[in-house]
Amino acid sequence: MELSCELITTNKSLASRGIALRIEQRGQVLNLRGPLPCQNEVQSLKTQRISLSLAANSDGLIEAEHMAELINHQLKTGRFDWSQWRNARRAKQSQTSLSSSSELISEFKSAFFSDPQRRRCLSGSKTTWSSAYLPYLRRLEYISNQQERSLDAQLLMDTLASYVDGSRSRQQCATALAALAKHLQIQLPPEWRAEGSGYGLHQAKFRQLPTDSQILKHALEISNPAWKLVYGLMATYGLRNHEVFFCDLSALAPGGDRVLRILPTTKTGEHQAWPFQPEWVTHFGLEKLGNNSAKLPDVKTDLRQTTLQQVGRRVSEQFRRYKLPLTPYDLRHAWAVRTIHIGLPDTVSARMMGHSVAIHTRTYHHWITRRDQQQAVDAALARMTSP
Repeated sequence: MELSCELITTNKSLASRGIALRIEQRGQVLNLRGPLPCQNEVQSLKTQRISLSLAANSDGLIEAEHMAELINHQLKTGRFDWSQWRNARRAKQSQTSLSSSSELISEFKSAFFSDPQRRRCLSGSKTTWSSAYLPYLRRLEYISNQQERSLDAQLLMDTLASYVDGSRSRQQCATALAALAKHLQIQLPPEWRAEGSGYGLHQAKFRQLPTDSQILKHALEISNPAWKLVYGLMATYGLRNHEVFFCDLSALAPGGDRVLRILPTTKTGEHQAWPFQPEWVTHFGLEKLGNNSAKLPDVKTDLRQTTLQQVGRRVSEQFRRYKLPLTPYDLRHAWAVRTIHIGLPDTVSARMMGHSVAIHTRTYHHWITRRDQQQAVDAALARMTSP
């Protein structure tokens, strides 16, 4: 039943991005179904299936979504070739050709979870592995099998190139495969970083973040008080979707310092977050959560029965349900940009967001550069006007 709900949500997400393919469950496996070129008349389309031989579970659903994105990209660029897909089931079952890549990836997985830092936050590590590593490693494995190639630098580069240039998936793929390459001591080509970059809010001209007034306005479109509190926490503290439900909110009680403690079970472990804008704590009525976190929506948070990713999806689903013209991460990015404008040091802001300074700088490069240049200009003008 739970997978059925995830399947509906994923297919709605595909539709919202203009992807005509849909994921369907047949027995214990997942397939893709939708308009595809006729094998004898490539200019004609008809509804057909592609058997992916992916298990009907959450991990399989994530990979099926990425496969749909890949096929959609191939169709748009005229690169779709049935020979890559018609034998997907037989290729999946061919353990002799898969063994080399599979064994290496399996070794990498063991090393990933053996890392002492990751073992301290096992739930976060499981989410990171299933969402940020596994889909890209599976595609690497699939390409290796289809083309009967060994795992080397060129295969890593070809896997990276299978994602749309400048997309978030491509950037995440670059990170995952670079970690694999480091583990296997494979020297990546010099152009790896340039080929893998492109995602991030330094592409500001392609994405307009909501202003503070727009954020306050769109909150009025949420009729459910519990979900309005979720919205308010994310806007005020720059939280990730799932972090809303894994916080110590006691500091919001009267007399508290209003500094949230994000719990160690989250994706990047324990950290603290301050409110920007501080007055939004009152505006959104967040103080009531200090003594009663049960006012938040009733979302399953037992990580023995769910994952951080599934918790996060519930938030995204609600944003779509209320037809908000922004995403949960728009609120997080807007919070980060707000801290840049007020001059908060990047190291401090990055720590509050629970990521590295390198990621912070890369993601918010546009605004950080503008701030630093403006500070230099202001200093130069001050020297000119001083006696």
